[in-house]
Amino acid sequence: MQDTFIVGKINPDGKQFDSVSRIEAEGESLEMLMTLDVNTDVYPIKENEKHVVLLTSTLNKDGSAVGDYYTQTGRDSIADKFDYIMQGKIYRISEEGSGANVKAEIYVSFGGLLMLLKGNPSYVSEFDLDQRLFLCMRRL
Repeated sequence: MQDTFIVGKINPDGKQFDSVSRIEAEGESLEMLMTLDVNTDVYPIKENEKHVVLLTSTLNKDGSAVGDYYTQTGRDSIADKFDYIMQGKIYRISEEGSGANVKAEIYVSFGGLLMLLKGNPSYVSEFDLDQRLFLCMRRL
């Protein structure tokens, strides 16, 4: 899944950690809402910025699976086109609402940095519980 997200708010509930900010962003084309913890020492971020966000199960250009660990040494990778990459695992998938108003939610932990992605269930159907994911971001 890939979309361009516009950062709306940063730390809406106050800043909890020195080097981490929680952003709220909305996807332009898929209309997904994302809440994401970002290490701002590594990847500074500002309100109203646009970022391309890709969620993928592999960084290999040929789509082949990634082993237990990933090393980019000496090979082309999807990561080459992005500035900020995290690897994590989906730990919860749920739905809220009913009928035409149903919204799906996926929760991902990137080693303690968290993401909530909320929106149309058809966009979330490609993800599975306990699936490993890479989050790739770059500024537009």
